[in-house]
Amino acid sequence: MRVPSAPSRRAVLAGGLVVALLTAAAPASAAARPRTGSLVLVGGALKDDNTQVYGEIIKRAGGPQARIGVITAASVPESQDPHADDPDRCSNSACNGAYYAGLFKRHGAADAQWIPLDTDHVANADSDAVVAQVESMTGFFFGGGDQYRYLTTLLRGDEHKDSKVLAAIRAKLAHGAVVSGSSAGAQIASGPDMVSGGESYESLRDGSAPGYFDDPTRLGYIPEGGFGFLRSGLVDTHTGAYGREGRALRLASDTGHDRVYALEENTALVVDRPGSEREHLTVLGPNGVAVLDLRDARAHDSANGWSLRRARYSYLTDGDQYDARTWTPRVHPTKQPLVPAATTPVPANTDVFHSAANPDGTPYSFRTTARALASTRAQNSATATTFETGPRFTVSLTKARGFAAFTGDGTSARTLIALQIDIAPH
Repeated sequence: MRVPSAPSRRAVLAGGLVVALLTAAAPASAAARPRTGSLVLVGGALKDDNTQVYGEIIKRAGGPQARIGVITAASVPESQDPHADDPDRCSNSACNGAYYAGLFKRHGAADAQWIPLDTDHVANADSDAVVAQVESMTGFFFGGGDQYRYLTTLLRGDEHKDSKVLAAIRAKLAHGAVVSGSSAGAQIASGPDMVSGGESYESLRDGSAPGYFDDPTRLGYIPEGGFGFLRSGLVDTHTGAYGREGRALRLASDTGHDRVYALEENTALVVDRPGSEREHLTVLGPNGVAVLDLRDARAHDSANGWSLRRARYSYLTDGDQYDARTWTPRVHPTKQPLVPAATTPVPANTDVFHSAANPDGTPYSFRTTARALASTRAQNSATATTFETGPRFTVSLTKARGFAAFTGDGTSARTLIALQIDIAPH
């Protein structure tokens, strides 16, 4: 069976900021199973051998007794897959559901089953038999694809009323189950103004609009949102790999949100007590999660184009935690404050958002420049530009008051806290 592919790019006290250093906190994988349920949200491209993330989901679902319900309704149904009969090439809801069920079993779940939902079987979302299947599960995993298919499959009417199956999953979450997902399966956890598509450059140039568009570069969003499991910030996925920092900042600014959780690939954001005053987040995996803070940001439209000033970018990595209520990042104790030693300037970056139009572009371009700036004592600010012109946008990164960086090896930047970001057209 073919691995389900990632969705196309189309579709410390530092200044005035408190940065808590964890001194006795255990990683999320060592925590007791929360009473009110939890989320494990992956930014896409979850590797089969990521035992850290799969193990976390299974642990929170009951460990050796875990029963995982797999929902892959974001995939095309069998009727739309030309390779549906070929187990080595298929990529549809049923095929992908069986694939993930097998993976969870290999990682130690007692059972994992596909929940038979897709755009060809919308009625199943109100089936008592499928509800009974859901109620027998201790955890859930939503696969990738197109998050809009989750809306059409599991929600009803203009008011986005829960189907019976979604209501059952929501009740299970409230009573201790884990709800996890990757790519679209993480995105669908969003509250209001869930992103539905778009590329960073076009987003900065043209702004956002409500809806779901055939143009994959157009920044669209669903005002009613996704399932609303995580409401303390907007959610975006594949962020660094696809250069989505720009679109995330524009959407948040346009829709009046002051925080974005920008998830990276093969890395999870674990959310304990989601929706409560004690909501607490932990990063697990090889990459990280960017928290974009727009509380002090100011946007401006002019004849030259759109600009944004005084946004903040924090990049949290494995083991770091975050208190959503107090906006406090808590850096894992294995990381120490970085004393910049490099004297070389930050390398030039002419494709800060890893444009799909640039055949020579590299992923994680924004993060690379941010870390290079944190690691040098030669300068306190750096600029990078978009690949596209008309206008070309310049992104300024500044080690302003409140900035801090942390290292795991004593030399290179790993975790970044409150780097100031300004964007302007030229």
